[in-house]
Amino acid sequence: MLAGFASTLKADGITTTQAFVNRTDSVVGQEQLAAHFPGGLGTPTIVISNEAQLAEVAAAAKATPGVASVLPYTGPGRPDPAAKPVIVDGRGLLQVTLEAAADSPAAGDTVMALRDNVHAVSGADALVGGQTASQVDVNEASRHDRNLIIPIVLAVIFLILILLLRAVVAPVLLIVTVVLSYFATLGVCALLFNHVFGFAGADTSFPLFAFVFLVALGVDYNIFLMTRVREESKKEGTHAGILKGLTATGGVITSAGIVLAATFLVLGVLPLVFLRELGIAVAIGVLLDTFIVRSALVPALAYDIGQRIWWPSALAREPQPELAAQESETADAGT
Repeated sequence: MLAGFASTLKADGITTTQAFVNRTDSVVGQEQLAAHFPGGLGTPTIVISNEAQLAEVAAAAKATPGVASVLPYTGPGRPDPAAKPVIVDGRGLLQVTLEAAADSPAAGDTVMALRDNVHAVSGADALVGGQTASQVDVNEASRHDRNLIIPIVLAVIFLILILLLRAVVAPVLLIVTVVLSYFATLGVCALLFNHVFGFAGADTSFPLFAFVFLVALGVDYNIFLMTRVREESKKEGTHAGILKGLTATGGVITSAGIVLAATFLVLGVLPLVFLRELGIAVAIGVLLDTFIVRSALVPALAYDIGQRIWWPSALAREPQPELAAQESETADAGT
């Protein structure tokens, strides 16, 4: 159920003024600037194009919704509309002021529309840069990295678990529980960030950083538990091995989880929103993994699956000591 709230996590980026928990002087100054001037005045977007198409590119930029003004670069200091643009190697520069704050999502949308408009000017070879354009590219790279890295990490971990446990079913179970724990953590974070702490959102890289920390820590605990369960299963059978393995590793895993969660929770007192969110997320994820996933969910599912958890290794086909004992007791009762 908690995993269902993961979709409500607002991880599409935050502005500079939203990146601090407290109202710093820079935040107050930025708010005053935005209240009396166009939001992008302090950090204009830069457009570079060929000299012959500079006027046409300027017209295309002015026609873009969300653009407050377009002025050619005429030299250091205040732009002079009457002066001739500075041309270097046949290229001119335009300073585009946006209506929205340069680091806001609205400014990002404006820059993407601006790129489409100026790129449509034939022969201009227009390029769009500046803080907002850089942030748009960073956000796009973050989304691409997240969609690429997460499957690769899971695939590598899956292969390592197969080699370690010499089974396929057990690694599948462990990967599924790790992913479920991750989404449950994001769900809890969405509820806390949106409704308790009142954060404006999360950085676009937050889901990826949270995934790397939580999966790495969760898999460690999986390995501690399941390697001991496998050792005990060889001697006692799968069901007894699960119970003994859980008993033997439960205290270690619980203690390590509490210490680790407390360590990361220290980040929750820092004034930067990103670090506070990351610390809270890792602490919540570790506690969920320690007290629910590793202590209850994984052992319960493995117990229900039984001996098949070790398929296709020989352990999945070997006679189970616990079953042999039950059959012996049944035979003795019959005689």
